[in-house]
Amino acid sequence: MSRCIIPIDNTKHGILYFCDVCMKSFVVNGNLMRRDMYVHNGGKPYSCELCSKSFKHNNHLKTHTRMHTGEKLYSCEVCLKSFTQSGHLTMHMRRHSGQKLYSCEVCLKSFTQSGHLTMHMRTHSGEKLYSCEVCLKSFTQSGHLTMHMRRHSGEKPYSCEVCLKSFTQSGHLTMHMRMHTGEKLYSCEVCLKSFTQSGHLTIHMRRHNGQKPYSCEICLKSFTQSSHLTMHMRRHSGEKPFKNSFPCNMRRTHSGEEQCLCGDY
Repeated sequence: MSRCIIPIDNTKHGILYFCDVCMKSFVVNGNLMRRDMYVHNGGKPYSCELCSKSFKHNNHLKTHTRMHTGEKLYSCEVCLKSFTQSGHLTMHMRRHSGQKLYSCEVCLKSFTQSGHLTMHMRTHSGEKLYSCEVCLKSFTQSGHLTMHMRRHSGEKPYSCEVCLKSFTQSGHLTMHMRMHTGEKLYSCEVCLKSFTQSGHLTIHMRRHNGQKPYSCEICLKSFTQSSHLTMHMRRHSGEKPFKNSFPCNMRRTHSGEEQCLCGDY
């Protein structure tokens, strides 16, 4: 309860309170007192003593306080991960059960959280609420803008404890660490070759299924990787960004044809 309401006496009609904000005394019940305090506290009479953040309800303050204490009362029975809020545990359990309650009416993709559906819908609407003040590039999610801003600031908050290399995203650090540990989580079901990143497995699988999703609009030649298409397009444009006339590992055959030696994954 806010400190500006002070009980000063008991009367036959109830407790007499004094407000040190407006200097008034009054006898009211607890609910009326809290409603009156909205006038002074902007509708949030419960304040955190550690960070001064305010809340409308006392239970919200109690939940917030656990962020400071580190107390996590709600634990997952499957993986034992703990949470400060019961709602967070509920959302987490959907990862184990596979339950996805929120579906996109456009493409029918489903999500475990309503917030994820809201962000997804922006891919259909093209709405980009978050803009970079430096280059004016816009994003559908605030987190994407945060990561983008690190390109301007040069900030790399995630560092490898082994080689001290730094990254702008925690996910990039996670993938990098697998180079040190040798961990390869993604395996090909055809030849059993393993990879540290799911994207590398995706590219590798195209060797088995023959899929080449990247096509040149000029000569219609297709490639398994977008980077290979980019290098190929330089042959048409005449662009030579490297000292070597060949942007990748290429050789000229007896017939004069240029042959790329960059093998696919």
